[in-house]
Amino acid sequence: MTDLPSTMRTVVLKHDGYSGTMTGPTIEDASEWLADAELPVPTPGPGQVLIRLRTASVNPSDIHFIKGEYGQPRVKGAAAGFEGCGDVVATGKGAEGLQGLRVAFVAAGSGAWAEYVVTQMQMCIPLRPDISDDDGAAQIVNPLTAMAMVDMAKEDGDAFVVSAATSQLGKLMCSLGRDQGLKPIAMVRRAEAAPMLKELGAAEVLVTTDPDVAHQFAELSARLKPRVFLDAVMDPLSEQIFCAMPNRARWICYGKLGSDAPTLTQTGQLIFMGKRIEGFWLTNS
Repeated sequence: MTDLPSTMRTVVLKHDGYSGTMTGPTIEDASEWLADAELPVPTPGPGQVLIRLRTASVNPSDIHFIKGEYGQPRVKGAAAGFEGCGDVVATGKGAEGLQGLRVAFVAAGSGAWAEYVVTQMQMCIPLRPDISDDDGAAQIVNPLTAMAMVDMAKEDGDAFVVSAATSQLGKLMCSLGRDQGLKPIAMVRRAEAAPMLKELGAAEVLVTTDPDVAHQFAELSARLKPRVFLDAVMDPLSEQIFCAMPNRARWICYGKLGSDAPTLTQTGQLIFMGKRIEGFWLTNS
């Protein structure tokens, strides 16, 4: 820890625990939720590394967490941020092999939105020189989530549905699905995104703002028989899509981008068609 400062600048949480709300991954005024602060530079323990931050990412999960809407409670005064890229400048016992390396990391012992971050060595991936800091800062959460969910889709046929497909995660799932011989059905809000998604690997693209989109999907469902719906939106259209899917379909919810909550209109499908509604969180995978 020689030649390192004793304190660091960081962005900390202004609130504790859960908020009890679910208003979506948007923030109008960050000062309602976050504050600048100066904290002691953490010391890595056994199996841990200290990283000097280069770049940190901002995912929807970060925003939900800041607002108290995520799956773990906030700690007032602690650094925010889950993921980033930086240089290992100090190590605890057993982690010496990472000393001096540039790594992608998920924060475990302290938040990523700080000049220095401590985390477990298992939460780090050494980066090749040709990977930029920006790409390195998004190397773990979205790619691993995409891989896990496409693996689930692969268990149930060769077609699956992806909502919010223009997100980084949605684009990754389309490309991974294509590379594994699957047929991703991408759902987007803007028609102009369709050519890009087709190029990335989507077999079909549906525009959710089209008034006929539910009928269009019903026809696709009858032909391609997708049994997995990877949904980041969870709105009334999501429920219509799920209801139009075949027997044993799985509605796997991993986000809540929609402003209106879905209503279950055909609960008998859960009984007589063997359908399931599930949640996905990378931390539990």
